Amino acid sequence: PLSPDNLLIFSTGPLTGTPAPTGNRFMVTTKAPLTGAIACSNSGGMYPTEMKRTGLDMIIFEGRAERPVYLWINGSDDAEAPEVEIRPADHLWGRPVPESTEALLKETDEKARVSCIGPAGERLVLISSIMNDEHRAAGRSGVGAVMGSKNLKAVVVRGTKDVPLAEPDAMRELCREVRREVAADVKKGSSLRDYGTAYVPIVTNEIGILPTRNFQTGVFEGVEGITGKVLTEKYLIRPKPCYGCPIACGRSTTLEGSPYEGEGEGPEYETIAAFGSACAVDDLAAVTKANYLCNELGLDTISMGMTIACAMELAERGALPEKDVGMRLRFGDADAMIRLVEQTAYRDGFGDVLAQGSYRMAEQYGHPELSITAKKQEFPGYDPRGSKGMGLLYATSNVGASHMAGDLAYMEVFGTPKKIDPLSLERKPWYIKHFEDLFAIIDAAGLCVFLSIRYLCDATDDVMPSRMAQLLNLATGAGYTVESLMEAGDRVYTLERLFLTKAGFRRRDDTLPKRMLEEPMPEGPAKGHVVELDQMLPVFYELRGWGDDGIPTDEKLAELGLTP
Repeated sequence: PLSPDNLLIFSTGPLTGTPAPTGNRFMVTTKAPLTGAIACSNSGGMYPTEMKRTGLDMIIFEGRAERPVYLWINGSDDAEAPEVEIRPADHLWGRPVPESTEALLKETDEKARVSCIGPAGERLVLISSIMNDEHRAAGRSGVGAVMGSKNLKAVVVRGTKDVPLAEPDAMRELCREVRREVAADVKKGSSLRDYGTAYVPIVTNEIGILPTRNFQTGVFEGVEGITGKVLTEKYLIRPKPCYGCPIACGRSTTLEGSPYEGEGEGPEYETIAAFGSACAVDDLAAVTKANYLCNELGLDTISMGMTIACAMELAERGALPEKDVGMRLRFGDADAMIRLVEQTAYRDGFGDVLAQGSYRMAEQYGHPELSITAKKQEFPGYDPRGSKGMGLLYATSNVGASHMAGDLAYMEVFGTPKKIDPLSLERKPWYIKHFEDLFAIIDAAGLCVFLSIRYLCDATDDVMPSRMAQLLNLATGAGYTVESLMEAGDRVYTLERLFLTKAGFRRRDDTLPKRMLEEPMPEGPAKGHVVELDQMLPVFYELRGWGDDGIPTDEKLAELGLTP
């Protein structure tokens, strides 16, 4: 993953930069240093639309620069092709994201948008992210380290071209219709609009799946201190939408008046689960400070928080000596947690160990089973013992543990578009296969999953992307049916699986930590439950058209047109 031969790909979708609500996402794809699998790390903000308006759909980086550089792309509407220039970045190397962004805008165009790495990516930290618009992250799987390995500090874009549409009038009318529906729901009351994703800890805690003390339990006694209500009442400046988003779940926040300092965006739910309940920290100001540091230094908040939580459990069990950490480390120690974030970004002291992610760290100290990961990537904020479909998703996801690869929590936890029993195994292999394909379509289209699941899919048990197909056809004239679109998602997911197969992944890698499979949830509504992966996985493979070894069959490849 860190060799010059690895490719680093920035790509937009056909709906990025169009009037489609939330049509403003881009994807960073590469071979992942954290997992050795494929990385498909998604981000929003303002950057994706600006990149699309340069006239480019995709940028592929090969090789390695001899010295630090950045890429400047200037695409104006009166130029046939964008101006593309590789510039020296020695003066930016080592600088955090906000400073780098400010300097790059002065050197290029104040209206440009910046995607860059921080010190973590430069030091090849395996849980480093790529940051855009200062606060938004292509966060997972160590994509920042790949960018750092190429000596690429930043990609700066300025674009003023309109994105062409096949049927512009019909496209705009359908988008207005969707926006009217969103506005009506927001007027009735929207948790996402009112609190951002920070409203979720209360929900997951109530059903007993909020990761607590490194997933030892799913119920956190300090949850009231880390909720969206606290964020809104104490630290919120204003909601902040991505480009073209009618929901505005982002949060501009400040820590003024708290023991900590800083101003920025977030934290999101996943960050609150990782630095809050997973580390047993009930102080939202401390969680927010850790979030700010991750954004400034270029770290994935999920993997960073969960790796510290793993270290805390190792320390409390006596497996991690205090002398190795350089400080006493226990669950609930917010100040130690914050110090370790900064140490990780700079690979300073014990941070050099944390920089490997929790699996390699736990393995180093003799307890790999305490790393709550799949394919060496840390779990997000849903304990699958109380959300069985999420367990199958974590195990089979091509990118390692990820809710964004097919988030069945929409149905198991939030009842969108329909509530299903999170503790039942009924139809879970079908749902996960379907949602994995559906999310592949959403990502490829350049859309945000929040709006897509709620407003671009029909509200039936099967959750088909009816309006998504309409938007894609009006934008591109491609002529998708709902069925052919779902087949495209299947093709994407199967092609990714072929990548994993060539990288050596097999059925043995589609698994979960011992804690999820053998240690029943000790309390809460999911008490006594484990993930019955052995019952779901064979059915899932059969539905996918994969053999018992987890490899797509020749018949499946022929069906999807993937046979060489």
